[in-house]
Amino acid sequence: MPNRFRILLWLALLAASFFAGVAWKSKDLPAETSTEGDPTIAREVRNEPGPADNLPAARAVAATNGLTPQETATIRLFEEAAPSVCYITTSNVRTDYFTRDVTEIPRGTGSGFVWDNKGHIVTNYHVIQGADRATVTLADRSTWQAKLVGIAPEKDLAVLLIDAPGNNLSPIPIGTSEDLRVGQAVFAIGNPFGLDQTLTTGIVSALGREIESVAGIPIRDVIQTDAAINPGNSGGPLLDSSGRLIGVNTAIYSPSGASAGIGFSIPADVVRWVVPEIIEFGKLKRPSLGVELARQQIVTRLGLEGALVIYVEEGGAAERAGIRPTTRDRYGSIQLGDIIIALNNEAIKSNNDLLLALEKFEPGDVVKVRLLRDKKEVDIQLRLDQAK
Repeated sequence: MPNRFRILLWLALLAASFFAGVAWKSKDLPAETSTEGDPTIAREVRNEPGPADNLPAARAVAATNGLTPQETATIRLFEEAAPSVCYITTSNVRTDYFTRDVTEIPRGTGSGFVWDNKGHIVTNYHVIQGADRATVTLADRSTWQAKLVGIAPEKDLAVLLIDAPGNNLSPIPIGTSEDLRVGQAVFAIGNPFGLDQTLTTGIVSALGREIESVAGIPIRDVIQTDAAINPGNSGGPLLDSSGRLIGVNTAIYSPSGASAGIGFSIPADVVRWVVPEIIEFGKLKRPSLGVELARQQIVTRLGLEGALVIYVEEGGAAERAGIRPTTRDRYGSIQLGDIIIALNNEAIKSNNDLLLALEKFEPGDVVKVRLLRDKKEVDIQLRLDQAK
């Protein structure tokens, strides 16, 4: 009897232990495992986030193919600006003396960009200089024979015209070069060595440079950049980070003839007034005071307003009227020249104000110029010349 009792007691203890273990296990497991199977499947059924949905930001790079925001912005800039850039090839026509056969001989290549929906194409003068024919290839690969509208050799600019439909043309957005800063990013698009639609990047390396145009006349306030500019880039656009035109690539400084990190671009503020005049007159007919002006940043740093004269052309309108340039005395100190503050009673607060005011007059017109000279205002009469 005692043995039977002992056996029953052991069986009771084993049964109690079994049921206690089952109860503890059920309490420890998540509720969704009770009858629903795999917890991952259960979460998917209820559309709940799982561990894989909370990846760190660095592991989400695959969504943008590994591109940084800066790279994405550059790609977008190129894709939006490239349709405005074109490839220009030039040739000369030769007639055989004996057979009278006409032969077209390739001359050179360059770049250009679409100015408007009428088919005007802007490029460098030296790209088409001496050529008998020019062909423009647009970004869509369509090719058009171009007609020469006009030239401005003194600014190394020329305008061509193609008879392309408006939906084939994508005019480039025009920016300004007056507020450029050394160090800001720039982008050049062109056709170096005939390789069309090439993008190079860099920064504004310097401002206020001076180069000599093909006409032998200096071009002042040129933009210097380290963006690679090679033969064939000439005439192509230099863009800011918003994709706006800030210059026209025109020259490189290199002993080898290839890019050496020093390229030059004609500033957009010059292009903005030269191109419309070429389109209208075939050349520059702009009235001129016969002066060169200091960069606006210099005037601003001096705490002044107006257009500061730094150079007076010999025999020009300004010299005839007695306008004084900026000079240095024998001790090397700078003596500020006259500051133009009004033209025919229209206030002049910047170089651009003066350029816009001059557009209202013709060469030969007599205007009243108000100057700030030695902190005193002086009025003079001046007969405008024609811009050279």
